This record gives sequence, structure tokens and C-alpha cells, in this order.
Amino acid sequence: MVKRPPIASTEAFLRSQAARTLRRLFDSLYEGAFAIDRAGRIVWMNDKYKALLGWNGVAPIEGRILEEVIPDSLMRKVVESGQADLLDIITLGKREVVVSRIPLFDAQGQVSGALGVILYDRLQALRPIVSKFQRMQDDLAAARRELVAERRAKYSFSQLVGTSPLMRDLKAQARRAAARDTTLLLLGETGTGKELLAHAIHAASPRAARPMVRVNAAAIPEHLLEAELFGTAPGAYTGAAARPKPGKVALADGGTLFLDEVGDMPLSLQAKLLRVLQEREVEPLGSNKVVSVDVRIIAATSRDLRLMMEQGAFRPDLFYRLNVLPLTLPPLRARLEDLGILCEALLETMALEADGAMREIAPSGLARLAHYAWPGNVRELGNVLQQAVAHRDSLLLEAEDFAGLLAPSPDPIPPMAAWDSGLPDAPAQLNAGIPLTYPRPDGLTAAIMPLEAPRPLRAVLAEAERAAILRALEATGGVKLQAAKVLGISRAQLYEKLASHHLMSGKQDKVETV
Repeated sequence: MVKRPPIASTEAFLRSQAARTLRRLFDSLYEGAFAIDRAGRIVWMNDKYKALLGWNGVAPIEGRILEEVIPDSLMRKVVESGQADLLDIITLGKREVVVSRIPLFDAQGQVSGALGVILYDRLQALRPIVSKFQRMQDDLAAARRELVAERRAKYSFSQLVGTSPLMRDLKAQARRAAARDTTLLLLGETGTGKELLAHAIHAASPRAARPMVRVNAAAIPEHLLEAELFGTAPGAYTGAAARPKPGKVALADGGTLFLDEVGDMPLSLQAKLLRVLQEREVEPLGSNKVVSVDVRIIAATSRDLRLMMEQGAFRPDLFYRLNVLPLTLPPLRARLEDLGILCEALLETMALEADGAMREIAPSGLARLAHYAWPGNVRELGNVLQQAVAHRDSLLLEAEDFAGLLAPSPDPIPPMAAWDSGLPDAPAQLNAGIPLTYPRPDGLTAAIMPLEAPRPLRAVLAEAERAAILRALEATGGVKLQAAKVLGISRAQLYEKLASHHLMSGKQDKVETV
């Protein structure tokens, strides 16, 4: 009868065989491997790892404290935490290697040591993978930049052209509204610049770094507007995407939603918009879940919402929610004082876009434009100037250059008689530098200012710099340190500019309170 070895001897034999097998496996799979016990002593290291360390092989490495051999090793942290560190890059001699650190556990589940292996002894082996990952990261970063650029404010208050009292008052109200995180309603005829004003308000608000999302309720078919605004759940309707699609309200989360032509929104959707304003939540089409949103709504319309309420075409509760801070943009015919500066700004933009010569408008051309009622406002003015530039090669646009471009007005403003009475030669008066005044239909008097003669660029820049410094000093109560911060320059630079513009007092400046 064959005598079998004791069970304990069999288990010891199997463990020994398993250890040898694993060592051979590590030697073949990895560029180096070693193990430590719980006390941090090296219990085994293969020849590949020893060669990378430059170990001479005379003195045994087993039994040494880990940090004596690999000073900056993190293996001890793996033993202490029991957590694997699967991918890291370390320096061994003059090489950078990719390593993994794995905790070892005994039969009771306690950490008994750790195993360290070198996956790659040269980073060149990972170069294709790293390059592909880097390209993906670059593509993602580029896509994010494009998305941010697409959804940021495109205009600022400096692009809202106009120095008439009406425009100065509008800008002042808008700047105050920008600082208050509340709903706005922009009212005005088509072409008065409601979208431009909405962008400027967002750019000057605390939400400026967040998205600025625009939706034109009049430009989207009614059956698509709900999905566009509030998003869709998977399979919400035939043809809907298999994944959830966020709506414009959700995309504007943290930022501003500009809802243009809100007066054209169907009654069925007005209730859902009211919920966004009241509850700060949105329910996607086909979904039973509501999504919380933090969004500021700037609505705009060229329609009479009060009349629409009376006719039952607009919800009163939504109107009062939107009409928290109404801002009315004046029509062009009510601020003809701005006609000259508007023409100059529009012609400059056209020249830059076409990379062509800058056109100017003669006093006779300006007088001709002032006879028109401008139902399309600034948008129509830009269109007329564009046509005049396209049809004429002259750098100076005269009255005859606008012949046929201005439709007959049933009630021209100002009336022709106002120009003929007492002002027989309006172009000559403007050429002489004399403002041209005329009565407005509302009984007030308006004026067209003569175009300013060209001046050297240095003088214009110096004048603008001096004005900016004076405004900063006025805004900060004369505290020069604060004024320098507002201007974005150092205090020393401010003093230099004050001296160059002869704004320094003869006395030594007092110590200022900051």
C-alpha cells in the first residue's frame, strides 16, 4: 500500500510551486518586480529590477529596508492603506519607468506586504497611447473653447452707439439692471438693438462668465419650440434621439437665456415658461422628472403685450413675471441726434468687414437721411448704407447716393417744411460746423450735429486717455490708488499720466485712504 505524504506537506509543496511559477511569470511579463513584507523589508526582487538599480550582486538585497534601496518608493503607503496604485511614473537612475503597486493579503484578509512591478522601462513604448490621448484632450479642449465662444456675450455697452439723452438714460438704466439678478423685459420696435442690449447686460452682469443662450420664439415652428426650449427625453416622439437632449433653458444654466420675440410664443408654452420663472425648474418633453435650473431670463418683444393680454393672446401672469424691470429702446426717429455717429460706426464696420476704404457721409447725405421716418430703425439704416456703398465708388456719400433707397414715408420726420423754413441751405450750415436744429412732432427740439473734421490719431487717443482718467478719479472720489486699479495700471503709471496731461495739483498729494 502506497503511503501518501501528510496534507501539510502537500500544501507547503503547492505554495512553493505557486511561488516559483509566479516568479517565472513576473520575469516574463514585467520588466522588473519585487515584493516587501509588512515591515517594509525586501523579501524578493528579480534580476531585471536589480539590473535597473545597478545592484552589483555581491551583497544580498533581500532583507534590506526598502528605502535603503529605493529611497523615494511609495510602496510603504500601499502597505499602510491596503489600496493598489495601478499606474505611476517614477525615475530609476536615468530612466523613467511606469510601475504598478499591489497590496498582498494573508488568509485572514490582513495586509501582509506589497508587490511592485515595472510595466514599461521606457516611456517610448507608451508614446503612441500617450499621443492618442493627448490628441483627444486637445480636440476636447478645442471643442469646449468653441462652445464657450459661441455662447458668450457678443456685444458690450461700448457697442451701443448713441449720445442722445434717450440713449444715455437707457444705458444708465441697463447698467443698473445688469447688476441686479432679476428678469428683464426689453421693449422696442424691430431693429432698435434689443439683442445687442441683452448681450451687453449679460456681459456686465455677475453671470458674464457663464453661457449666454439665445432663442427666437418667432423663428422656430410651434411644434418644435417646446423641445428646443425645454429639451426632450429619449423616445419622447417619433424621430426623437435615443439620448436625452437638453433644451436651451438647461444649456443656459448658471447664465442668461435671451428669449427674443416672446410675444410670439404660443399660449401652451407660456405656462411652462412661467414655471421656469416661478419654480426655477424645467420638465423636458416626454419626461416625468423636473430639472432644477439657475437661469436669468431676458425677454424681448416688438409687440404690444398689454394689448395681447386684452385679446387673450398673452397670459397676464407671465407678463407680470417678465415685466419686473422693463427697458424701452427708443426708435431711431426719436433720436435723430445720433444719426451722424450711427452712420460713422456702421460705415467703419462695413469697411473693416470688407477690408476696404472707409466711407464718409456728407452733410447733404445726412440731411437726406434725417427726412426719413426709419420704420426699420438702426437695422434699416445699416441696410441703406450697405446698398449705397455697394452702388457708389465715391468715398463721400451725398444726398443723391440715397435716391431710390428710401421708401416714401407717409409721415416723414422731420417734415420737409421744417428744413425749408429758416434753414434754406441745411448742408451749407452743417459744413460750416453749425448744428442743424428742427422741431420734433412731440413739440421738442432736436438737432443734427455737424460731422467732426478729421484729427491726428495721437490727439484723439490723448483726449480719450485724459477723459478716462478723469472719469476714474471722479468714480473713486479722487483716490488715486483705486483709480489706478479701475484703469488697470499701476499707481506709478497713473502719476506719470497725470503729469503728462497736466492734471497734477501743485501741492504734494495728501495720504489717501484706501
